[in-house]
Amino acid sequence: MKFNWKLFSGIATMTGMIIGAGFLGMPYVIAKSGFFIGLILTIIIGFSLMTMKLYLGEVLLRTKKTHQLPGLAEIYLGKWGGRIMFYSMLFGIYLSSIAYLLGEGESLSYLFFGSYNYSLYFAFGLWVLVSGFVYQGIRVLKKGASIGLILVGVILVLIVVFFLGSIKTENLVSYDLDNAFVPIGVIMFALMGFSAVPEARRALLRNEKLLKKSILIAMLISMSVYIIFTLIVVGYKGTQTPPIATILLGKPFILLGILTMFTAYFGSTMAMRDIYRFDSGYKKFKAWILACFIPFLLFLVIYLFDLANFVQIIGFTGAIFGTLNGIMVLLMVRKARKIGKRKPEYKVKLPSWIIWILMAVLVGGLVFELLG
Repeated sequence: MKFNWKLFSGIATMTGMIIGAGFLGMPYVIAKSGFFIGLILTIIIGFSLMTMKLYLGEVLLRTKKTHQLPGLAEIYLGKWGGRIMFYSMLFGIYLSSIAYLLGEGESLSYLFFGSYNYSLYFAFGLWVLVSGFVYQGIRVLKKGASIGLILVGVILVLIVVFFLGSIKTENLVSYDLDNAFVPIGVIMFALMGFSAVPEARRALLRNEKLLKKSILIAMLISMSVYIIFTLIVVGYKGTQTPPIATILLGKPFILLGILTMFTAYFGSTMAMRDIYRFDSGYKKFKAWILACFIPFLLFLVIYLFDLANFVQIIGFTGAIFGTLNGIMVLLMVRKARKIGKRKPEYKVKLPSWIIWILMAVLVGGLVFELLG
């Protein structure tokens, strides 16, 4: 059987953009609620988001021109929809970028010097590197995502082999119902990645029939990787799991966190650049400046004045902007089926009431996160 490199490219592009800071934050918040509560939440949220991404893929395939989410929202929901989606994506990606810079800076500083003293310098170096790659465009993203996915698989296998024997059953069976909903925002952040779907479609140019399979496999890989990693960390450390889980657990964990955050930061910045280019109509250079420089300036403000920590940022971003983006996607698919100008390679064949159920799941998750 011949290996399908195009399919692998689509899967790698999506997976590289989805798997990121969740590696650092999920074990910490799930340790607070209990592993099995976190597992149930991960499965519910994961399959809900998988379905929404399949709907988004259908919307993309019903649209002739290349667009990110704000452009799609304007086509199918009007100018108000485009504005809401633009600002939702803008703040969501910018906050994600800030979280990645915080997490990468601290991880790299701890990896090389055993302290956080050099976090700012490493964050700056990472920003320069990613900004250069983003300017190069989608080809670099496809190559980097493919290499990143392979390396993540190798490192994760090594972690399982070396740490499986360190798992303590009592750490996995304990739970705290008072903190049952604490993980929702971080899990949403870890698995949302809506902007990855348009980027995957671009990576699959002239092979759009592979988009559905890419979404399904990428989401299953992402969920499995997070669950396995959280199982190992929570089973090993229990309630002593640190907020940035990879840092205090040894170099293999730190390397895994650095790698996944790098690909996610790169992919989300690419998505923001494409929003400015394809949806707002800016030239390549101006789009690059806006996508790369603004979040770095915001990062400096938050870092220097200590306004928020890593877990607070990803929890807030996942709960608020994951919910808003998901609802907008579900509204778009209903309209796209009526006025879309391209025959899609697939259609999500689920009852129409599933869309309302998914909206209820999103709103309910947001309420529980805010109350938690």
